[in-house]
Amino acid sequence: MTLTAHTAIESRATECDALVRGWLDTDLDAWTRRVVARHFDPVTGSPYWLRRAAELDFDPRDLTRYDQLTAFGPFPVEVLRGMDPTDLVPLSVPRPLTGRIWDTGGTTGTPCRLFYTPDMLLHRGAWRRWSFVTEGFLPHRTWLQATPTGPHLIGNGVWETAELYDGRTYAIDMDPRWVKRLIRAGRLADAQEYTTHLLEQIADVLAPGRVDYVNTTPAVFQALIRRFPELVAPLKGVRLSGTQLSADMYRDFTAAMDDGICGRSYGNTFGNAAGLPVQQNAELMPYVPNFPQVTMTVVHKGDWPKVIEYGKTGQVRLTVLHDDLFLPNILERDQALRYDPKGKWPSDGVANVTPLQTTSSAPEGLY
Repeated sequence: MTLTAHTAIESRATECDALVRGWLDTDLDAWTRRVVARHFDPVTGSPYWLRRAAELDFDPRDLTRYDQLTAFGPFPVEVLRGMDPTDLVPLSVPRPLTGRIWDTGGTTGTPCRLFYTPDMLLHRGAWRRWSFVTEGFLPHRTWLQATPTGPHLIGNGVWETAELYDGRTYAIDMDPRWVKRLIRAGRLADAQEYTTHLLEQIADVLAPGRVDYVNTTPAVFQALIRRFPELVAPLKGVRLSGTQLSADMYRDFTAAMDDGICGRSYGNTFGNAAGLPVQQNAELMPYVPNFPQVTMTVVHKGDWPKVIEYGKTGQVRLTVLHDDLFLPNILERDQALRYDPKGKWPSDGVANVTPLQTTSSAPEGLY
């Protein structure tokens, strides 16, 4: 490695660490005022929110506290299926905008789409790097990114492991929408064939023994252990994203890798949370959001403004407070325990996340 490359890597790590320290010291009420003022500035605010302001019976710029954001009501995520996603970005961000537009999974219909500015991608990446460090993953290692690709933000993990954590990263092709479509249509044999296709891609990369860590979903990793246990055993760790992780699965995963690292994250295209160490032999799996731009709490089903008691199960409510993206009160399709970080985090956490139990729940497929 050249001196210039080594210096760039150290500078990148120092920048990420400094950003995280600053974010954790942020006063959430002050941050809320900053973000709301930016998006509702009459001249340089975001086009979407300036249009919405005319429909509100209050002036958003009068809000002073984070807990007052309930005044906006639940964010209507369906508008993200058809609107120009750049309308959510304040006009203070120079036009024309250049960058990636990312899709949600599209489980319940046409995908929602969001534009991520460079600052937003750096925020997500810095928190991912923080997670790698705290979970025990080592830099300068080789990863396999076995997650959805194409328009899905989780595929950006290739950049996060390679550029922000100094690694080398393989990847596979994965289209989760196709699997969900097959399941909905009752074509289970075809869905299994597609899963086999994914496992064979993974096995092809793992077979030479050059990969240290795999980034994937619980469902895929479980299938990989069943099909190719001999390829899983040498791994030093896995990082899991998804809502289908049980305590039994967690224990099976670590055992399959001879007690390798089992890192976790929870989230989606809107915002993410990092896994804290499991408790009670993995019966409690907590997460804390990428503060202050992402916050989460747990509310009563059917009474979304009402936050439930710690340790109780309810619906996850997510709020996004980026300088360049404001999405208050997203009611997720997930349920969780409200988790009390007991002063170790500046906001609520969630634990034991699973898909929201409703009769119309769409299939999670490979998630």
